[in-house]
Amino acid sequence: MTVITQLLKDEPSLFATLKIGDLVQGTVIEKGSKMLLVDLGKHGTGVVYRGELQNARELVRGLKAGDPVHAKVIDIDNEDGYVELSLSEADKQRAWAEVQELKEKEEVLKLKINGFNKGGLMADVRGLPGFLPVSQLSNEHYPRVGVDEKGKILQALQLLVGQELEAKIIDVNSRTNKLIVSEKAAQELSAKELAEHYSVGQIIEGVVSGVADFGAFVRFTDNPVVEGFIHVSEIDHRIIDNPKEVMKIDDVVRAQIVDIKNGRISLSLKALKENPWEKAGAFLKEGDEVKGTVYAFTQFGALVNLDHDLQGQVHVTDFGGIPEMKKELVAGESRTFIVQSVKPEERRITLKLKKD
Repeated sequence: MTVITQLLKDEPSLFATLKIGDLVQGTVIEKGSKMLLVDLGKHGTGVVYRGELQNARELVRGLKAGDPVHAKVIDIDNEDGYVELSLSEADKQRAWAEVQELKEKEEVLKLKINGFNKGGLMADVRGLPGFLPVSQLSNEHYPRVGVDEKGKILQALQLLVGQELEAKIIDVNSRTNKLIVSEKAAQELSAKELAEHYSVGQIIEGVVSGVADFGAFVRFTDNPVVEGFIHVSEIDHRIIDNPKEVMKIDDVVRAQIVDIKNGRISLSLKALKENPWEKAGAFLKEGDEVKGTVYAFTQFGALVNLDHDLQGQVHVTDFGGIPEMKKELVAGESRTFIVQSVKPEERRITLKLKKD
């Protein structure tokens, strides 16, 4: 029976609070090449063996007798009668406790990016591996490429390696070694702050900061930290196949706020434009012959751009099928059509190709 085992039997209250996994603080008694002895006070003497000394060599290098040291208990009574300790595990556990505290305080950290993969960026956070997903990049650094351009996304991420970014910790789980940070969270105004500064119906001026297949991002002129999003359906009263046809980066636009939800602002360009459908009945009627430009094809037929910012549709059944339709109609080509119906309330004009 070891000395510590006998003490535990005779004086259990002395060691009742010490268990494997505990973090303890002690004072270095002796430092050697094979072991480090630590005075743990009422808990007895701790020891760090050679393997652990190698794991924590950066921590051990400057230690000398009398120095305070933090360690993690890995055995309360080993075969030599010591409390066996780990310095590296203690340092890691303290780091996890620190990042948890930083998360709770919502501290903004400066992190140097040291790697990337297809999902995002890597950075050292208090000695722990942190991950910054692409979705958590700020508006400035978010890759403005299509979903099918993965190669360009990787290129954009690689350019950020070596840079220092500001970020907040948004998720911590030491059991799964998950540490997620967000550059966007460090820059975004809180939902409360957004509500104080902006409201639905308000008209803002901004600069297009990115254009994607599904819409455009607009950075506010009065506060560049704030960015809103214009969905493709809110660009114009007519159907837009690709936002890049009508918008480009650095365009200055005026838009109306149509929604503020979960700290995100939705914008609309078409809300500030005259609605052509309100006067469609005055411009067109059944039986009219009109000139139109074939704009795009859908599974139902073809969209045709008309005068007065209106748009009509030719149904695929008029041709027998999509292949036959594409033999008759060519995108970008101007043709003559006959108006079959005008239904402004449904935003629908049905056309039929006039045969030569």
